[in-house]
Amino acid sequence: MIASRVVVYGDVQGVFFRDSCREQAEQAGVAGWVRNRSDGAVEAVFEGEPEAVARLCRWCESGPDQSRVDHVDVTDEEPAELSGFTVR
Repeated sequence: MIASRVVVYGDVQGVFFRDSCREQAEQAGVAGWVRNRSDGAVEAVFEGEPEAVARLCRWCESGPDQSRVDHVDVTDEEPAELSGFTVR
């Protein structure tokens, strides 16, 4: 099991990014959370099997159709044994 923190910059708030991210995470069996940040970015933590986490990180590079992603920062973290996926 691995964990990654992702910060997505661009036009990513108000375009269903968080809810779409939750759907993708649940389909992939990835635990964690996603939230809007005050600087206009979206931040998420993904925890699960390496391929599933990598798939979610790749998805964040484009996001849902309504979004425009300019840049994504991905940082590896120690897993926190999270369960479920929440929108904060």
